[in-house]
Amino acid sequence: MRHLSAFPAKSAQLDLFVSQGRDIAARDAQDLMAWPFFSIAKSKRVRPIDFRMGDVSILVEATAEHGMATIWDADVLIWVASQIVEARDAGRPTSRLIAATPHEILAFTRRGTGKASYERLKAGLDRLQSTTIATSIRQHDARRRHRFSWINEWKERLDHFGRALGIEMIIPDWFYEGVINQALVLTIDADYFALTGGLERWLYRLVRKHGGKQRGGWSFDFQHLHMKSGALSPPKRFAFELRDIVRRQALPGYTLTIEHALGRERLNFVAVRPDPFDAAMRRLGLRTTNRHPVDMS
Repeated sequence: MRHLSAFPAKSAQLDLFVSQGRDIAARDAQDLMAWPFFSIAKSKRVRPIDFRMGDVSILVEATAEHGMATIWDADVLIWVASQIVEARDAGRPTSRLIAATPHEILAFTRRGTGKASYERLKAGLDRLQSTTIATSIRQHDARRRHRFSWINEWKERLDHFGRALGIEMIIPDWFYEGVINQALVLTIDADYFALTGGLERWLYRLVRKHGGKQRGGWSFDFQHLHMKSGALSPPKRFAFELRDIVRRQALPGYTLTIEHALGRERLNFVAVRPDPFDAAMRRLGLRTTNRHPVDMS
């Protein structure tokens, strides 16, 4: 559905894309799954992520007021990607200017839907807007960097009593182009939203991106994982947390094992074949897994 933009003249050329607000598959942008774009810590992070590997460079900077956008804040972008892909596949027009109710976003990402959850959502939107990124990904020349924020701008719509009617946001070209391109988006397990740890959330996205549903799975050296995560924790602490994730088998849809070779640890992951009954229930929209809301600060 399209409406005229209510933002200032600089974005008036954008049609308003109104979310459908229904139960749809969760989709994630592969670029965001593969590289360190978010803080995975629950405490405020201001120290930049400055990552370089081959032709890929990523610089993520935060403000002292809001701190860096977190892996939990990225749930908003997963919701956006899911809405855009659903509309695209149905042949409906899409736009970078998106309108929704907070309840839609909170329910989709399995958060509580009370006032405290709405306040946390607004804080997350502020972090997404104030965090700036400069990256060479999807640039024709590796020496060029595309600079943007996860949300260009956002605003609340209130009734005359001051109650929230909804929110509108504008996402950047870089993210929109990566979502509208069918080859750059993957479906993720909705149980991802039930993961409470920043590291296990980051690891699930990486595993889903690289391991997919291949029978042979995939593997990464612990040291390589530490570098790709952008985490501030020292390597020993990072390795300890990885081993705990493996012990708990915390990632939905994957079996994790650790291999020791030449004095180094390597994480192996293989997709689990879905239970036929559970798969049938999911196709009918009748999930058999826990759907309790998760509230993360």
